[in-house]
Amino acid sequence: MAWRSVGASNEDLIRQLKEYGVIGSDAVAKAMIETDRKFYSPRNPYMDAPQPIGGGVTISAPHMHAFALEYLRDHLQPGAHILDVGSGSGYLTACFYRYIKAKGDNPNTKIVGIEHQSSLVQMSKANLNADDRSMLDSEKLIIVEGDGRKGHPSHAPYQAIHVGAAAPDTPTELINQLANGGRLIVPVGPEGGSQYMQQYDKDDNGKVQMTRLMGVMYVPLTDLRS
Repeated sequence: MAWRSVGASNEDLIRQLKEYGVIGSDAVAKAMIETDRKFYSPRNPYMDAPQPIGGGVTISAPHMHAFALEYLRDHLQPGAHILDVGSGSGYLTACFYRYIKAKGDNPNTKIVGIEHQSSLVQMSKANLNADDRSMLDSEKLIIVEGDGRKGHPSHAPYQAIHVGAAAPDTPTELINQLANGGRLIVPVGPEGGSQYMQQYDKDDNGKVQMTRLMGVMYVPLTDLRS
């Protein structure tokens, strides 16, 4: 099972996730191999389990990041706008950047990580710069401080939105910021209760269809006061 994986290195971890069938595409594997978790997870970076990163926040298990990339990969195209809500350490935001960059260069590409804790915003920028300073220098990847439950309207609409914490119910504001033809994946459900990873697809006419993907357990999507 993927959640028992422990890699001797980042590349070994990704190889195991591919062998388990969690990663199904070479392009996702490449983005994750190039984004070494040691820059983003100070403890046990190659263990397939959530790890604390400070501020009462964890970095998700690698298999959940792999699932996110696989479910969103058809929407990660050069020129796309991508929103990563609760971007935390910056790891998945970096994977989005590298996945799209490998498919081609486009000046309109914009990957936005939004995080409500200022300390995590600064930490994630430091992580990204330690990994590869050119990501932030390109201005195609930005990390902003804000309440991710409200999205980030200034770069909307988004072709893909990922949420790294559980919304208590349907995240209407994020759906509103989803482009026609776009996809949102978000854990939905109460803290300590039944939660499911849900996929929202908006068709070319703006009609939204929800698909329940799997049962999950995430911390709640909050602001600093809650």
